[in-house]
Amino acid sequence: MDLSLFALPSLVTLLAVVLYYGLGIGVGIARAKYKVPAPQITGDENFERTFRVHQNTLEQLAIFLPVLWLFSFYISPIWGAAIGGIWILGRIVYAWGYYAAAEKRSLGFAISSLATLALIIGSGIGIVSKILFR
Repeated sequence: MDLSLFALPSLVTLLAVVLYYGLGIGVGIARAKYKVPAPQITGDENFERTFRVHQNTLEQLAIFLPVLWLFSFYISPIWGAAIGGIWILGRIVYAWGYYAAAEKRSLGFAISSLATLALIIGSGIGIVSKILFR
């Protein structure tokens, strides 16, 4: 197996972590800007939306990262990285929409959710195929 093929999903993993890290920095900036001291997580709607973007992204990362790697291993690292890139773009659209207004987060959530679903289904097909057709 050529491990260099896994550089692409590795890059996607790194970009997803960098995105999450940046969203965390955004929470810190929003705390100061909207005067919501730690450990409070309520008190200003703008801060609360920023906080939720960060938390929801963590919740989604717990699903996304394993299936990115399962898909990349059992189906294709190139396609895994491509779908993973769509997930990252979806999370960015989600964040910008949510920052503007809670009801504007749906498009980004749909994009990243569909990318995750594609990775889940593809991983399942790849794993079952490997078991049945060694």
